[in-house]
Amino acid sequence: MSRSLWLRRLAIVMALVVLLAWVLWPAARPVDSASVDRGPVLESFEAEGRTRVRDRYLIASPVNATARRLQLQPGDAVEAGQVLALLDPLHSAPLDARSRGEAQARLAAAEARLQAAREAERAAAAAAQQLQADAERAGSLRAQGLIAASAAQQAQTAAQRAARELGSARFQAAASAHEAELAAVALDSTGQAMPAIQLRAPVAGVLLRRHFESARPVALGEPLLEIGDLASLEVEVDVLSSDAVRLSPGMPVDLLRWGEAEALSGHVLRIEPGGFTKLSALGVEEQRVWVIVALDSPREHWLRLGDAYRVSAGFRLQSVDD
Repeated sequence: MSRSLWLRRLAIVMALVVLLAWVLWPAARPVDSASVDRGPVLESFEAEGRTRVRDRYLIASPVNATARRLQLQPGDAVEAGQVLALLDPLHSAPLDARSRGEAQARLAAAEARLQAAREAERAAAAAAQQLQADAERAGSLRAQGLIAASAAQQAQTAAQRAARELGSARFQAAASAHEAELAAVALDSTGQAMPAIQLRAPVAGVLLRRHFESARPVALGEPLLEIGDLASLEVEVDVLSSDAVRLSPGMPVDLLRWGEAEALSGHVLRIEPGGFTKLSALGVEEQRVWVIVALDSPREHWLRLGDAYRVSAGFRLQSVDD
């Protein structure tokens, strides 16, 4: 065998080896890399929720009547005492002894609720005044360097929470007064034709829903309108019962994906004691629990949020700074 033929065969064998190695060589896999560092670690979980107006009032018909066409639209602002709807009562027969007794009992119950609501309003006002004084005192001590900034912030948060509770108590007192007024109207049945009844707003707020638009007959106790105070907005989140037992009132919550990039801050207000069964997207039965979250971010940050808007709640279970 000549030397040139041997070299050609050797070159072919080497080329085949290189080609085989190229074919069988393992492909490169993409990887993520990061440098090890020290920093905060947060343990949390997310769940879907929706907003709801805490202070809301359902206006119902106090008598059998014909309701006139509504002029207000959902979203319209209403003032306390503003006429919302007009009812033309039907000719009513005189109340018999049993019906009159029932109407008197409803009036007495409404007046008792009104008295209780006014007592709750006075108690909330006293608590708000005391916590506001504590917050001002804590701010003064903080300025002198005598207490930590966190203690002053906690006092300020407590004062703000008490102010919201006072607003809610005033709303309930006004709503109870309106209920007592309607109960008195229902009792005043003499068998004579009654003038048109003006249904007025018991509190200032926003018209959330209307249950009719055009003129039509309405029955005693039939819902007509629903008004509420959007400043009392809170969030209700249904979480797994196994996650709910890890929560406690006061835990911080981040409200995400509500329409803006900036997250809203809140805290766990209440964990409902009773659960319910819900089917998941995969058809699996799950035990869920309602968790109520209070908004801590300033009102101007979430002015465009309304009732029953979707949000995502991130519950912070625990965190380690270092």
